[in-house]
Amino acid sequence: MNHSRPHHPPFSRRAALAGLAGAALTGTTAAGASASTPRRAVRFATFNASLNRGTRGALVTDLSTPDNQQARNVAETIQRVDPDVLLINEFDYDEDGTAVRLFLRNYLAVGQSGAKPVRYPYRFTAPVNTGVASGVDLDGRNGAVTTPGSDAYGQDAFGYGWFPGQYGMVVLSKYPIDVRAARTFQKFLWKDMPGNVMPDGYYSAEAEAVLRLSSKSHWDLPVRLGRGSSSVVHFLVSHPTPPTFDGAEDRNGRRNHDEIRLWADYIGGRRGGSYLYDDRGVRGGLRGGARFVIAGDLNADPYDGDSYDHAIRQLLDHAGVRLPSTPPSSAGGVEAARLQGGANASHVGDAAFDTADFGDVAPGNLRVDHVIPSRGLVSVANGVFWPTSDDPLYRLVGGGTVVPTSDHRLVWQDVRPG
Repeated sequence: MNHSRPHHPPFSRRAALAGLAGAALTGTTAAGASASTPRRAVRFATFNASLNRGTRGALVTDLSTPDNQQARNVAETIQRVDPDVLLINEFDYDEDGTAVRLFLRNYLAVGQSGAKPVRYPYRFTAPVNTGVASGVDLDGRNGAVTTPGSDAYGQDAFGYGWFPGQYGMVVLSKYPIDVRAARTFQKFLWKDMPGNVMPDGYYSAEAEAVLRLSSKSHWDLPVRLGRGSSSVVHFLVSHPTPPTFDGAEDRNGRRNHDEIRLWADYIGGRRGGSYLYDDRGVRGGLRGGARFVIAGDLNADPYDGDSYDHAIRQLLDHAGVRLPSTPPSSAGGVEAARLQGGANASHVGDAAFDTADFGDVAPGNLRVDHVIPSRGLVSVANGVFWPTSDDPLYRLVGGGTVVPTSDHRLVWQDVRPG
């Protein structure tokens, strides 16, 4: 996506693609999902949509009617970009999948403010660690807190959350997801990662024995873009903990680093992923030569912010990935950094690549949401949905003081086999 590319409502898929420099693509339809391996590009995307709520069941209540304004904004953002395969972070999990069904029916299937409806016949969601009681005193402050509904409970949960499933994940797809071949790593223990950077002396022996690495979960979802094994792209999705909200021990920064490292080892590296075991007990990483796209709010900027040891570079510099010549970008990110000032003025990274509008005193706007394709995939076009203030769609992002949708932006990458 060119830095200067404007957004023009109504943002139909065909009109949008016509405006992408160098892109010669056609629209994606569910009917096309069963065709042979596509020669055109497929749009992968990630969006931390902030569809999380403070109490269990509140998201289901909000989505039960079609008039929740934040959910409408989330749906419109998705409709304007029209991804083929989409990860939504911070979407509260419920065991019955009710919230997902309601969002699909009441919001995405309804055109929002002139945008066209979008339908995803395939979806995947599963339990996450956020808000799941560990049964031990993880933060070493007040004994094990096992009653949901408080910060103290969240601190002792496997992943911070006031109730089980808060800040969950969901994947929506226009292409079939091979659910039987899906792998999840919710229960992998941090101590079982060789050479981990768990802070020395912070956790008790009891805590170290049970602490899971993933603050939400890590999922490997094989997406079938056509017939045959050669058409499969593994969608590797996660949402590592923010590298902050801790102390000098940097427990969250270190955990964020190793959550990102899990994918670096899984796709092959110096250490390799032979030590990994998924929730079914199957060991090992991704088979050699498999195509993949890593996506998520990874809470790590390659230059700025509070990351431990430049955590995201474990993926951006990985030999198994094939980065586009220019990262996903927007003009809105540049404008926001200039107008908001503060910490943004001292950043090393290019504001055009920012994906989140954070506090301007600290840490400033950052590039923390990533869509990273592998070798064997050709990047065609990409972008960050961040309209500038003179664009009618600016109402979906706001200027930072008011958050109409989310403090994160939808990030997308078009790829094709090659």
